[in-house]
Amino acid sequence: MSWWARFESVCKLVSHLSVPLGPPWTDMSNFGNSAIRHWGNVVVVLALAGTLLLAQQAPEQKSSVRRAPDGFSFANGERLVYQAEWRLFNAGTATLEVSSSGGQQHVHGTADATGAVALLYHVQDRFDSWFDTRTLCSARIIKHTEEGLRRKDTQITFDYARNQAVLEETNLRNSERKRVENPIPDCASDVLSGVFYGATLPLTPGEQYTFPLNDGNKTVDVTVHVEAREDVKTPVGIYHTIRVQPEASSGTLQKKGKIWVWYTDDVQHMPVQMRGRMGWGNLTLSLVRIEKNTPAAVSAGSSSLTR
Repeated sequence: MSWWARFESVCKLVSHLSVPLGPPWTDMSNFGNSAIRHWGNVVVVLALAGTLLLAQQAPEQKSSVRRAPDGFSFANGERLVYQAEWRLFNAGTATLEVSSSGGQQHVHGTADATGAVALLYHVQDRFDSWFDTRTLCSARIIKHTEEGLRRKDTQITFDYARNQAVLEETNLRNSERKRVENPIPDCASDVLSGVFYGATLPLTPGEQYTFPLNDGNKTVDVTVHVEAREDVKTPVGIYHTIRVQPEASSGTLQKKGKIWVWYTDDVQHMPVQMRGRMGWGNLTLSLVRIEKNTPAAVSAGSSSLTR
């Protein structure tokens, strides 16, 4: 996930301000010119999700996508709204929404820079992923990315009949197109559906779970380390959560930082907070509200929420 590989220009500009650096997310020595460029992917990647995110060599473990547990159901019709904070700045907003149709789950994600960050660097990204409701195998992911002056449309199709992930990408500024194929196993996840795949796992503290993930390039194994239970305070309330750390077996950000996701400690495993720790500071996504497919927003009603 080359997602994080473009967060430089804002970092460079902010480095001239007397703003204290928060706990580091990663040592990004080459991050001089594209700071916010892929902040939209932070959602997707922070949400695991990524997931291709930070890679150190994962311990040996059979990599596979498990079927959804019997009786498990996704929170269809819910829209999770997050606020992003970076170096004391309100960096933007992100959303994740899941729905169901024809035996498939559809995840829609957005990422938008706001405030001072938006003035420094334009970000308006949209992501759509489809995966099988029972097997959880990804079928397709579509990305529309607007980052700085870059404009791209990307589609990755998972062709299991040929065991190939087919990436088709168009540069909307010059109309250049590229098509790349890479091998995939019989079932794989993508950077957006991976967030919700993580929610289907048992998430037993001390355990780890490894699954294959493809983002259009070489397929990597992502290991989800389930670290501990802890309470997390968000603008919605205080949640009882399970903290997990996803880690990839290879990738461009190898040994560059760490990512954590906090899922509610209940059967739903809703992601309520995500954090990346890098050399240029922390980027934290915190749940600020839950919306239904109705005009009115509703507060979280989970057994993991305390008031």
